[in-house]
Amino acid sequence: MSQNPPDLRPDLAPRARFSETPRAGQPTIGMVSLGCPKALVDSERILTRLRAEGYGISPDYSGADAVIVNTCGFLDSAKAESLEAIGEALAENGKVIVTGCLGAEPEYITGVHPKVLAVTGPHQYEQVLDAVHGAVPPDPDPFVDLLPASGVKLTPRHYSYLKISEGCNHKCKFCIIPDMRGRLASRPAHAILREAEKLVENGVRELLVISQDTSAYGLDLKHAEERGHRAHITDLARDLGSLGAWVRLHYVYPYPHVRDLIPLMAEGLVLPYLDIPFQHAHPDVLKRMARPAAAAKTLDEIARWRADCPDITLRSTFIVGYPGETEAEFQTLLDWMDEAQLDRVGCFQYENVEGARSNDLPDHVPDEVKQDRWDRFMEKAQAISEAKLAAKVGQVMDVIVDDIDEDGVATCRTKADAPEIDGNLFIDEGTETMSVGDIVRVEVDEAGEYDLWGRLR
Repeated sequence: MSQNPPDLRPDLAPRARFSETPRAGQPTIGMVSLGCPKALVDSERILTRLRAEGYGISPDYSGADAVIVNTCGFLDSAKAESLEAIGEALAENGKVIVTGCLGAEPEYITGVHPKVLAVTGPHQYEQVLDAVHGAVPPDPDPFVDLLPASGVKLTPRHYSYLKISEGCNHKCKFCIIPDMRGRLASRPAHAILREAEKLVENGVRELLVISQDTSAYGLDLKHAEERGHRAHITDLARDLGSLGAWVRLHYVYPYPHVRDLIPLMAEGLVLPYLDIPFQHAHPDVLKRMARPAAAAKTLDEIARWRADCPDITLRSTFIVGYPGETEAEFQTLLDWMDEAQLDRVGCFQYENVEGARSNDLPDHVPDEVKQDRWDRFMEKAQAISEAKLAAKVGQVMDVIVDDIDEDGVATCRTKADAPEIDGNLFIDEGTETMSVGDIVRVEVDEAGEYDLWGRLR
């Protein structure tokens, strides 16, 4: 049993899981998927297309005829991780195709790894398929190679990410995602609903709604209605909530219309959980970030959300050590945290990213000061988390079962916990009749800094 560590990078997707065994003689492709859940969805789409063409999916390099590395370019450290993964794949396999966010900078990749077979950018699915065809021709067996109705999933069968849009219209100075993934491009609501319906029909119990800016969904479509479904996040959330699965909203910017989602949470249509990237609380830091600078109004909004839905869980991410951040500005962030009392918190130490406008700002913060502020921030967040979890002891709640180990210990999540970025609830006894994906009722009898323990009711 492992407890949820406080220093996980808060942008990472769960580890990709492979469940199929390729048939004898089947051409196989390995996949290394790095970065955020949006990239994981891209990996699933690529593998679904390849699986439909008769390719098998290999969980390792040595058993594959070629390897796709889906890269991350969010931070310089993430770029370094991507280059390392490409190098490892080249050493272990030799045939490597690169895609994803870092693929938007092909010269950056080929300058370090000139032997890669091809480099494609994010969501360039056709180019990835062309590269795979060139490296490993397909050899389908129509009597054996049957594609699951839900496609290839890299997450456990009982939950799935549901990507509703690509790109972003924000111009945050520290971020180059819009340069790599483009401006906001929303999927039609009816297409999202159809995908969600198929997922639920095939056993998915939890839908995790993701995009770069979930609140802005449909803005580029002028919130048009098509086939009876309007492209607006409130309408979409209501439609998804009618399917009977848990619906969890990620990456929600605190626009005023977010308050319209809260009644849906109070009614139980979607989970009472908001993942909102506040990033900082001091107005001058937010201004230097080129982000909305209304921290006081944000506290008012939080109070309003909690008044309308007392069970709501608020998750956010923050950046400490942003260029020019003074000790007084950082202290404002700590004071804001005392008032906001957020339930789930992740934190980055600021890093330069090639191409980001924040690189040119004056007064960069020394690394040792960044580390000190990160430590102090996480100490504050941990204390808040510990107190909030302690208040849950004695409560009865529904949890979803993610895993049951060989000793019969079940790792579960409450409605307040997203996979692998938040905490867990552990059940030590009486799990013999439980299965992964079950939603069971428990009473909380112990709390830690990030995790809970409970017993079946």
